[in-house]
Amino acid sequence: MRICVAQTRPVKGDIKNNIDSHKKLIDLAVLSKADIIIFPELSITGYEPELSKELATNKEDNRFDDFQHISNTKQITIGIGVPIKNGTGICISMVIFQPNKARQTYSKQYLHPDEEKFFVSGKNSTGLIGQKSNIALAICYELSVPEHSENAYKSGAGVYIASVVKTVNKIDLALHNLSEIANKYSMTVLMSNCVGQSNGNQCAGKSSIWSSKGLLLSQLDDTNEGILIIDTETEEIIKKTI
Repeated sequence: MRICVAQTRPVKGDIKNNIDSHKKLIDLAVLSKADIIIFPELSITGYEPELSKELATNKEDNRFDDFQHISNTKQITIGIGVPIKNGTGICISMVIFQPNKARQTYSKQYLHPDEEKFFVSGKNSTGLIGQKSNIALAICYELSVPEHSENAYKSGAGVYIASVVKTVNKIDLALHNLSEIANKYSMTVLMSNCVGQSNGNQCAGKSSIWSSKGLLLSQLDDTNEGILIIDTETEEIIKKTI
């Protein structure tokens, strides 16, 4: 299986522009025969908590129909970051498009204290994803909560994908934590981060892949959009920037 993480430069609050950027990176992933591509946290809107109320939507938003069409025709699973409304507030969510299946969501369960003013904790409605149902998803702060990766391991995950927005002053700790998760649980670990500005801060990029021994296999830079792909059978790495 070929698993891909994308590194994006989100435009603040510009859903249309960000959708177009996502499509370009999905095209690259399809050309490299990826089976799944995961984007950074709130990639469709940018990580802008103060705008979340006006930008929040639902998984059936028809602006996302092209993602479902691409998933169906190209046989690729796509995970995009979206603020999603529910009965109690707004969740930091990932909408997941799978070939010829209903859209699903994974919503961030563990919020950073700074986020509690804007968001509510969500419930995971996806379980594990992937052809072998062994891929666990995490959204940003969750990778810092030991129970999250432990629960993923206990559920049978062999792959752990963190969709994040990490700034330059927080990236090193995230990289360390994800390497430790890979080594501790013998999981292949991937991180999808963004570049450019988010919520007034500079994002660090450096989207990465670690082996199940915690060794860094590949990493993007801190400037460019692009993709990283790992073939889970051979550990072959594909790296492309735009």
